[in-house]
Amino acid sequence: MSEYSPWGSQFRGFLRLSRDEPVSGPLIGKQALAYSAGVSDIYRALDDETRRLVLDELAARDGQTLFEICSTLATRHGLTLTRQAISQHLGVLEDAGLLRTERRGRSKFHYFTPAPLAEIARRWPLPERTTP
Repeated sequence: MSEYSPWGSQFRGFLRLSRDEPVSGPLIGKQALAYSAGVSDIYRALDDETRRLVLDELAARDGQTLFEICSTLATRHGLTLTRQAISQHLGVLEDAGLLRTERRGRSKFHYFTPAPLAEIARRWPLPERTTP
């Protein structure tokens, strides 16, 4: 390995050199799915209340611009964040695969993508409950 590590070569096996490379070695089976970058990105994206509100608003009305999302969050939820802050939240959601964007002219439209959440729901289905 020719990558530079400020902590020396003894820690090189534990450092993540790229986003696709596992931290401490290859995982197998269900561990690989549970700890892959994609699933952990989804949970990290959903960990923030603001991002959950953004997804709620996009699920209610898809195809909003940044200006529309900022306005909706301010009027309905009292969140007065800057456009840059909301844009960063949208970037985290897009990196996790929970939304996609489409550029038309100078406008960028955001669309909710529920497929990653459906995959998690398929992985851990709710058991059927019978009422006594």
